Amino acid sequence: MAALDSSVTSRTQARADHFRSGLLFALASAFAFGCSGPFAKALMTAGWSPTAAVTARLAGGALAMAVFATVVRPGWVREARHHARTVVLYGIVPIAGAQLFYFNAVAHLSVGVALLLEYTAPLLVVGWLWATTRHRPSGMTLAGVVLAVGGITLVLGIIGPGGVAAAHINLAGVGWGLAAAVCAACYFLMSDKAGAMSDKEVADGRPPLHPITLAAAGLAFGAVTVAALGFSGLMPLAFTANDAVIAGFTTPWIVPVIALALIPTAIAYTLGIVGIARLRPRFASMVGLSEVMFAVLAAWMLLGEGMAAAQVIGGAIVLAGLALARQGDRGELVGETNVGETSVTPTALPQTTPVARGGPATIDP
Repeated sequence: MAALDSSVTSRTQARADHFRSGLLFALASAFAFGCSGPFAKALMTAGWSPTAAVTARLAGGALAMAVFATVVRPGWVREARHHARTVVLYGIVPIAGAQLFYFNAVAHLSVGVALLLEYTAPLLVVGWLWATTRHRPSGMTLAGVVLAVGGITLVLGIIGPGGVAAAHINLAGVGWGLAAAVCAACYFLMSDKAGAMSDKEVADGRPPLHPITLAAAGLAFGAVTVAALGFSGLMPLAFTANDAVIAGFTTPWIVPVIALALIPTAIAYTLGIVGIARLRPRFASMVGLSEVMFAVLAAWMLLGEGMAAAQVIGGAIVLAGLALARQGDRGELVGETNVGETSVTPTALPQTTPVARGGPATIDP
């Protein structure tokens, strides 16, 4: 009996450590992603077009990740070829698609409304998993989603003295914004599924898709996609060699380009993929909402944009929503798990790192 209790305690501690590390990775990824706005804004203020900024971001990130992957995972190119379909889709949809759709939304809407539309992605993730797994989210999870999205409206200033009606609404922009939300939802779902292998892939002896490989190859395909759209004339493409201003300092244009390629791209995508692999995609998408708060903080630090009291309150509401959603996920898992079972992964939810891959099942406490 004592041995059984010790085994259960050990597994519980392992799950807790697994979740904590995943949460840290996801938060670090959200912070890194939040830095993209100030760096991109510095370039666009210097005369760059949005497509040019996205191209530089993805191309630079792809180059950095390719060098890093070659050093730490020499066979990543061969591994990417074995998972070509996943890599190509990942590069086109959640990487290139989300950014291009968002910038098109900004062309028709106010930035706040466009960003809010993109951040309806958690609702899409919850709805998709509900529809595909027939596993209804708990009331706490759904309440957490609503609360977090409501907090974002305060952070972005969508709800204020003028109300929502004061925001500029354009149907074309709404369409672009919702398309960006779909791509963002695909980011969470595809990152969660990336490590899973089918029985046929295991039988064929294919190597598992490592997060570093997915990030490096995905960024490369994303960069090629955006560059092709720009150089073909389908999207406006304009580069300049003008100096940029960051945190009140005038710097050469290459500084924000390098920062944009490394921090919110190469580093952010890698941390995000690793974090999502340790968390449920539904909760990971909730944590991703904290990117908005980090973006506001980065804008204050690098661009001198202050935070209003309503934004601080909104940030607190977002955190409350994340906590509520997390508690709901925890309750669902506890309700479906019997003490003493050898596996604690709910059968109704995807297992992101199966035993067939050679690693432990992805679980959280």
